[in-house]
Amino acid sequence: MRCCPSSVIHLLRCVRLRSCTRRGKNRVPLWIKEIWAYLRLLVQSLYFNSLTDSDVVFDSVFEPVFWTVDYVTRWFGTVFVCLVVILAGSVILIAYSVILPLVFKTYSPPWIAWHVCYGHWNIIMIAFHYYKATKTSPGYPPTEKNDSPFVSVCKKCIIPKPARTHHCGICNRCILKMDHHCPWLNNCVGHFNQRYFFSFCVALTVGCAYVSISGRNLFLDSYNALERFKHLDTDKPGIPVTGMGQLIGLLPPGQTNFVTPAPPHSFKDRMFHKCIIYMWVLASTVTVALTPLSIWHAVLISRGETSIERHINGKETKRLAKRGRVYSNPFNYGRLNNWKLFLGVEKRSHWLTRVLPLWTPPAW
Repeated sequence: MRCCPSSVIHLLRCVRLRSCTRRGKNRVPLWIKEIWAYLRLLVQSLYFNSLTDSDVVFDSVFEPVFWTVDYVTRWFGTVFVCLVVILAGSVILIAYSVILPLVFKTYSPPWIAWHVCYGHWNIIMIAFHYYKATKTSPGYPPTEKNDSPFVSVCKKCIIPKPARTHHCGICNRCILKMDHHCPWLNNCVGHFNQRYFFSFCVALTVGCAYVSISGRNLFLDSYNALERFKHLDTDKPGIPVTGMGQLIGLLPPGQTNFVTPAPPHSFKDRMFHKCIIYMWVLASTVTVALTPLSIWHAVLISRGETSIERHINGKETKRLAKRGRVYSNPFNYGRLNNWKLFLGVEKRSHWLTRVLPLWTPPAW
């Protein structure tokens, strides 16, 4: 079969025209391609990361919220410390002005000696450990180059981080063996003040429980007394009682038809009972709030963990469990040894000399 020369020439012309048309479409200047590629890379860098996961996305989205919480907590730290001092001072003032004179009048000498000695010892323990937990630095990693081992570099401080070191957004620096930032201390709980924080929590919990248990009867008596005062205030003296009242026996025969005036109760009596109620309610509330916290930190100390490490170790345990492996905390030396290391106990005598109260700072 022969092809016509004219048709072959026409076909070649069509193919050449199509190739020229395609070549014309791809003739984009190189500088425009470079700018376009750079813009695409710039846009992708805003959201793409080879390590991106749900936690990174969550942290990025809620970063403004975290920053606001950190700023507010940093600003309110001083307010929380003042609130602790005011509440504790009010309870101590009530104890000396109201409770102590009542104890001297009603209790036997052995009970007086017990309440006076234990109460003052508990106040000293609370005040001393709170002051030390507030004023003691939690510990910061060295900023200068040295031979101390480190496991990573903080992406915010840009300094080497030793093991168990974490960055605190409120303090805006890395903390050695960071447990958490406590707004009631206006300070981080870390390596050098964790034992003071725990001792303060235990002393405050035991002291408030002591007040709540020993003052229960006083609270009930004061509450009933205020209720009687309210009931007596409703009976306004001088209001005549109708004859129907005499008929139903409201007034005995021969008595005037006026209600008998209520027995006098002064402002001092009211304040006395209100102070007892205030102290008991505050002590009971603190006991309920701090008891679970103290138990939780005792469990963490027994396991050789901090609050942050508890979360990290839990994730590592699940991750290795999927691979059929068991995670072991490298900082868990056994319950007794963990407590000895935490309290700085080296000899048996240290259980008293270094714990009640806790004077010695932890070693580096």
